[in-house]
Amino acid sequence: MLYQAYQLQSDLLSPLRLLAQGGSAALWLGKTEGSLLRKLSASMEVFSRLRLTHSRPAYGISSVNVGERELAVTEEAVLSMPFGTLLRFKKELPANLPYQPPVLLVAPLSGHFATLLRETVRTLLQDHDVYITDWHNARDVALRHGPFALDDYIDHMIRFTQAIGPGTHVVAVCQPCVAALAAAAVMAEDDDPAQPRSLTLMAGPVDCRVNPTGVNTLATSKPIEWFEKNLISHVPLPHAGYMRRVYPGFVQLSAFLSMNLDRHKKSFQDMYQHLLDGDVEKANVIRVFYDEYLAVNDLPAEFYLETVEKVFQTYDLPLGKLSYRGRLVKPGAIRRTALMTVEGERDDICSVGQTVAAQDLCTGIRPYMKTHHVQTGVGHYGVFSGRKWNQQIYPRVREMIHSSKQRG
Repeated sequence: MLYQAYQLQSDLLSPLRLLAQGGSAALWLGKTEGSLLRKLSASMEVFSRLRLTHSRPAYGISSVNVGERELAVTEEAVLSMPFGTLLRFKKELPANLPYQPPVLLVAPLSGHFATLLRETVRTLLQDHDVYITDWHNARDVALRHGPFALDDYIDHMIRFTQAIGPGTHVVAVCQPCVAALAAAAVMAEDDDPAQPRSLTLMAGPVDCRVNPTGVNTLATSKPIEWFEKNLISHVPLPHAGYMRRVYPGFVQLSAFLSMNLDRHKKSFQDMYQHLLDGDVEKANVIRVFYDEYLAVNDLPAEFYLETVEKVFQTYDLPLGKLSYRGRLVKPGAIRRTALMTVEGERDDICSVGQTVAAQDLCTGIRPYMKTHHVQTGVGHYGVFSGRKWNQQIYPRVREMIHSSKQRG
């Protein structure tokens, strides 16, 4: 009933939000700063923005600077599957520019769309041929396509890497670090020619026993049966995935919002004040952030429950118990893939120590092929976006990828 109640509320409020959005634009024109109509316009704009959306926003990357040249970027679906698409940000390199190694950017499937990594993509595009795991909204996937569990996620990692081909470098952000490491291990054990040339794990929960955060404590506070009973819903009509069991994105977002509720309230208060003062540019920065942040993606129930249980409760990977299609995952089998782990000093979602744990698991990788970096002064999102990502973290990731390319 939870999803049905949410859908009913959304349907009832949708016309009001559209009316407020149109009214705000009409009242804004020609109104002086601080006037009653300006206040009303600002209030209506903020109200219209307090909404969730369920479709992937646009990446909006039409060009990128490579050296001193600006190159056009187009999106190309390389491999489309019911639950996700391997999307390439294609650009044509002039003959006189150096080769750019292919990078598969693995996005989280955790309530938001892959566009959350838009800035990560834009930065990587300067020096790499970039692909991304563009996850679909589970409520739009018909039941005939079957379930999607952790094994299926690992399947996608393997198939996507194979589709790009030998020499691929994998960069996983947050939640998919476990699946990306498992996929690399399976491919290494199978001596797959497309096994990654390098694997970069950024702020991921490889071993949640280390320095547990509030997220880890919440995950272990209840048995998995509680999560299934209280957080899983069936997709209602009129969506294509009618009756599919999902962990709704709006539930996940509610949990994220509650962790920093005062900060989010202040952001909308600031938007109102910026609009009142006529500072459209500052208001637009907040608008753009929340257009992305409030775009939610439903998770398949099987994947969500298995992730909670195996990653956050029973710690299958670090304890050597994680299996894939009935076979044990062996990180020690990885030998030809360079490994880099990145953590944020102030990360309150995936704390320092949880990602670097992968270094000890990958016993077959030579020490000179391993790199670890802790970025001071950043939280979770600062690991893959913002000034320190661009100026301090990315150069190290780029150096590791390009040195691995040469070594291979």
